[in-house]
Amino acid sequence: MAEKPAVDFQAIQAIDGLNFPWYCTPELSNHIFSHEEFQLMLSTTFKAMRATPGEEWKAFGYKATPEEMFAEMDEAGFEKVVITDFKMWSYRRHLRLMVDIPIDVIQGIADKAPPGRIIKGVSYNPYRIEESLREIEKAVKEYGFKCCFMHPMTFGLAANDKKLYPCYAKCDELGIPVGFQVGHSAEVLPSEVGRPMYADEVALDFPNLTIILSHTGWPWIEEWVAMCWKHPNVYGDTAAYFPRGFEPGVVSFIDGRGRDKAILSTNGFGLKRHKEQVMQMQIREENKKRFLRDNALKAFKLE
Repeated sequence: MAEKPAVDFQAIQAIDGLNFPWYCTPELSNHIFSHEEFQLMLSTTFKAMRATPGEEWKAFGYKATPEEMFAEMDEAGFEKVVITDFKMWSYRRHLRLMVDIPIDVIQGIADKAPPGRIIKGVSYNPYRIEESLREIEKAVKEYGFKCCFMHPMTFGLAANDKKLYPCYAKCDELGIPVGFQVGHSAEVLPSEVGRPMYADEVALDFPNLTIILSHTGWPWIEEWVAMCWKHPNVYGDTAAYFPRGFEPGVVSFIDGRGRDKAILSTNGFGLKRHKEQVMQMQIREENKKRFLRDNALKAFKLE
C-alpha cells in the first residue's frame, strides 16, 4: 500500500472554532470527569477512547500546560484557537452546574499566549439570566471576549426556548456570535431538544446575529445542513467528530453547498490530529481553506 504524502501543516493557518480551557489545564479536566454523566459517557459513546480513571485527559490528547498547547498550535499550523467557558447543567441527576469556568481562568490562558492567538468565549446559564447577562457584558466590554457558547440541551431546553432569548438579544447587541450544540448528547442527557430545526425561529427573529450550530447536528445532519444553507447568519461547526469519520452528508456539505458555512472545531480532541485528517480529506483545496480558516474569520468577525 502506498504511503500517504506528508502533510504540510503550515500551508493553511487554521482557526479552531471551539475548544475549552481544560484542553490545557488537566485539573479542570479531572473535575469534569468526576461527574457521573461523564463517567457513563466514557463507558458508552466514548468507550473507544479507553480512558484511565483519573487520567482521562491523557486519552483525549489534552495538554499539560497552556504552553504545550501554544507549541502544538505552532507545529500544527493553527493561527488562532477559540477557548470558551461552557456552562453545563446536570439535568437529571444532581440539578446543579457540572461545568462552569470563570472568565478569569480563560483570560489567564489568553494572557500567557502570544497576542491574538486565543479567541475568548463566555457562556450562559438560562437559570440565572440576569447574572449571566452581566457576565457576558463584562467579558466582552472589559476583557475583550469575542463570542458566546452555550449548551441548552443540558438544561433540557430547545434552541427556541424563551429562556435563551435574553442571551441572543445580548449577543446581538454586543455584536458577537453565539454558538450552541445541536444534535444528540453524548452524555446521558436529553437529545431531542438538540434538533437543529429549533434554530430556525431564532435565526428569523435575530437576522443580524451570527449563530454557529455546533457538533454537526448528528443524527439530524440534514436539518443542520438546511439551517446553515437557508439562513445567511447561520454557520455550522464539526466539534466532537474526527474528520476521518465525518458522515457523508457532512463531507458533501463542506465541499458543496456549505463551503462558505462549515467551520472546523476540534472540541479539544487534538489540534494536530484534526489538521492532519482535514488535509488528507478528498475535497477541493479551496474548500479546505474555507473550512479550516476563511469561514471562521467571517463568523467570529476577525476579517
